[in-house]
Amino acid sequence: MRRIILFITLIITTISCKKEAQKIVVTEDDFHAANENLSKTMVHDIFSPPVASRVYAYSNIAAYEVIAQFNPEFNSLTGQLTELHPTPKPQSEKVNPEIAALTAFYEIGKSLVFSEERMTTKRDSLFNSWMEMDEETFIVSKAYGMKVAKHINNWMKNDNYAETRTMPKFTVRTDDESRWQPTPPSYMDGIEPHWMKIRPFVIDSSNQFKPAPPPEFSMEEGSRFHTELMEVYNIREEIAEDEENSEKMAIAKFWDCNPYVSILRGHLMFATKKITPGGHWIGITKIACQKSGAGFDKSVYAYAKTSVAIADAFISCWDEKYRSNLVRPETLINKYIDESWSSVLQTPPFPEYTSGHSVISGAAAIALTDIFGDNFSFEDDTEVDYGLPVRNFTSFKAASIEAANSRLYGGIHYRVAIEVGLEQGQELGDFIVNKLKMRNSKADLASK
Repeated sequence: MRRIILFITLIITTISCKKEAQKIVVTEDDFHAANENLSKTMVHDIFSPPVASRVYAYSNIAAYEVIAQFNPEFNSLTGQLTELHPTPKPQSEKVNPEIAALTAFYEIGKSLVFSEERMTTKRDSLFNSWMEMDEETFIVSKAYGMKVAKHINNWMKNDNYAETRTMPKFTVRTDDESRWQPTPPSYMDGIEPHWMKIRPFVIDSSNQFKPAPPPEFSMEEGSRFHTELMEVYNIREEIAEDEENSEKMAIAKFWDCNPYVSILRGHLMFATKKITPGGHWIGITKIACQKSGAGFDKSVYAYAKTSVAIADAFISCWDEKYRSNLVRPETLINKYIDESWSSVLQTPPFPEYTSGHSVISGAAAIALTDIFGDNFSFEDDTEVDYGLPVRNFTSFKAASIEAANSRLYGGIHYRVAIEVGLEQGQELGDFIVNKLKMRNSKADLASK
């Protein structure tokens, strides 16, 4: 009898000493941090702007598809994004949607970068703390997130990206001076000449928003093309008079977003690392979410919608860049006007028309305006980490216009590439927000 009593006492003591599961609380800040971690990893790895846009899109879609399975306010993107089949449903009521969404985000993001450890270190630190709180919930939630990630990964593999890795390099034509030529200081090959062959997310095809062709090439004084070339030259001369206090210089630098900047020191050349233009708008998405008090689910929705618009904008823009194959201002100015002239910003390694910043900024601004409304003022501190001050904007569209004009001030685009590019991006953005039904009609009515 004594042994039985001791045994029962031992069991009771063991149960009472067992640590009770704590409720795992995941916040929108965890998701903002995940996107920021992805951005910093791509800066470290020096991703091209088009490729970075693909990474943001798939990672955020994976997270969104998880949330759409739990929150009736949001609709799955199945049947809305090209060739995306139904997302697996959760099989357990114990799944924590936020943990599953972050798992899916990190799993896709990790698979698309080079420096995986930069993603996994931060992820594992977060996940380990959650597992200690409630092991059962964490394991079930992570398993579902991995299942969704596998589903997105299978879809992603068929977007033609792998095939474009083995396609031939861009051939530079030297028999026609209107065609793009590699630019100093590193004279890089044209990047991603086959990006228009990537499967679009929402738009029907890469040339759906094909812009009007650029003005006819002419170095004759008074022609439209020559006049626009001289505008680039004259703005650079204007900035040179007082670079330190020039607002145009400040705008150009703020929106540089060129991951390919090469620095020459004697016989040495090294690169400085910067965020991509798409990464800058992902940063603005974070700012808008935080200012508006968006919770976890709405934040995931905002990132997904904006990143899809940016990704399709790059496909559309690159389709035109390698069709028109237009020479950069720097090449012609050095040849015909001043061989020692250099642009404020380093000219990126791909054809001029249309302006990539203009197209993707126009599309991103439309997406963000659709989510957060017109006249949404904000302080843009995205570039603080890169040594640049905060800039203030009265709306997303105002920011997109400044981003577009920065390319003229920077000396790397003609005005027509900026104006037509901005229009191209806005039309594409309008198409995406009208076609995607990410929020159901009842939710839309409730939010108005």
